[in-house]
Amino acid sequence: MRSVEIAYRYGAPDAPVPPRPKDAEAARQRLDAGNRSFASLLEGSAEDGETARRVIQVDPYDLGLDPGQHPAPHQRPFAAVLGCSDARVPIELIFNEGPNDLFVVRVAGNGLGNDVIGSLRYAIDHLGDSLRLIVVLGHSGCGALSAAVDAFLDPVGYLPLAADHALRNILDRHFIVVQVSARKLARSFGSDVARHPRYRETLIEMAIATNAALAAFTVQQELRGLDANGLRAVYGVYLLESREVWAPRGGTDRPAGLANPPSDTADFVKFGDALASSMRIASILAAI
Repeated sequence: MRSVEIAYRYGAPDAPVPPRPKDAEAARQRLDAGNRSFASLLEGSAEDGETARRVIQVDPYDLGLDPGQHPAPHQRPFAAVLGCSDARVPIELIFNEGPNDLFVVRVAGNGLGNDVIGSLRYAIDHLGDSLRLIVVLGHSGCGALSAAVDAFLDPVGYLPLAADHALRNILDRHFIVVQVSARKLARSFGSDVARHPRYRETLIEMAIATNAALAAFTVQQELRGLDANGLRAVYGVYLLESREVWAPRGGTDRPAGLANPPSDTADFVKFGDALASSMRIASILAAI
């Protein structure tokens, strides 16, 4: 069985630390490349006892290890990532990044509550010298979206949450994307799709991708009118089973990494079509 060794290395004279990306596209490409590197750790044939190794170079400054450095290091992330609280999605690790590279905000279901928007606005307003990209990252099997789907499919199960305002706020935030996803499935596959044995799982995965895309769209709208230095928002879904970041794209089903969110109503229609016709959704409905 192959083992995996991931090392954070600082101060290696023969391994310079990659420079910060200069623009949003360079930042997106760096994150996509980092995720491909992480996802490929177990690829290929392996002999028993073989170790797959990945080294992440860390600037000593970012850990306060630079000789003669006295003040605490300044924040200088090149991307802000809104992710889910799920413990199976270690943000820096899956993008092959180290300390001070990412400004990470995590909340159940990666929803855009006031605290989240405030945190992202802090990053935009105070870290603009280095910040180039905002990422909304959902993940497969999300518990918050699963709970919202369950409440949608069985409204009686929602009643015990009536007095639990904190939990209700999380679920309520996701009901619209669940309803939209259910309607898209019905239009794409017919109303009988709701009787499919794996309809619940399909609806969850549809809602996860839709939620991430909608959140990224909302963030992009927030950026309009701000002096954001070319900052833009992208989204993706981290697939727990393959460790890859995926987003639905028309014409291809390859996990090609982070994507731009839809820009308007017509774009959201195209997004819904690409998602419903994706191999990921089709494979769930085909497996009985």
